[in-house]
Amino acid sequence: MTKPVVGVLALQGGVAEHLAALERSGADARPVRRPEELAAVHGIVLPGGESTTMTRLLDTFELYEPLRERLAAGLPAFGSCAGMIMLAREVLDQDPQLPAVRPLGALDVAVRRNAFGRQVDSFETDLEFTGITDGPVHAVFIRAPWVEKVGDGVEVLASVPEDPDTTGRGGAAGRIVAVRQGPVLATAFHPELVSGDERVHRYFAQIVRAQ
Repeated sequence: MTKPVVGVLALQGGVAEHLAALERSGADARPVRRPEELAAVHGIVLPGGESTTMTRLLDTFELYEPLRERLAAGLPAFGSCAGMIMLAREVLDQDPQLPAVRPLGALDVAVRRNAFGRQVDSFETDLEFTGITDGPVHAVFIRAPWVEKVGDGVEVLASVPEDPDTTGRGGAAGRIVAVRQGPVLATAFHPELVSGDERVHRYFAQIVRAQ
């Protein structure tokens, strides 16, 4: 079977880690920085980073409108952490002192930025993830968002468990941290940082192949 061509938005964040995980998942992974590179992919990954900066860089590299249009036309996409924020329909708690995040509207969800707290409040836990077998997924949360509202067409894939790792983390337990709507997948955590476990990336590669 021909490998699906999956791009990683290469403006900031964990680009190299996503590229490596996608290659190990059977995809032809390529960095995307220009509209012509975006036009050549069958799917796109939006990595972590900082969502206001990502909005500005999408404009600077003249990628915002081409990406929004391809997403609206059904391009499979996977966003992790800040990538989840960028794929959302609505972003809660925008900082009025900073330039606004302009989400791409590919997922009918409202997300809350930095919902789990500051960098020092980063944490790890194991999640049951619908659609992924062979045990729980180890999740790394770094200044992570969570999903506060989902639309009717959105499937919740994972929520933070009630366990000692999440007690006292600003109401983290029970919060939605992975969703899917059609060919669009998003996680509040960073699967690319878990060495040797490409199950989330393989799951996304299957979505791309199905399209």
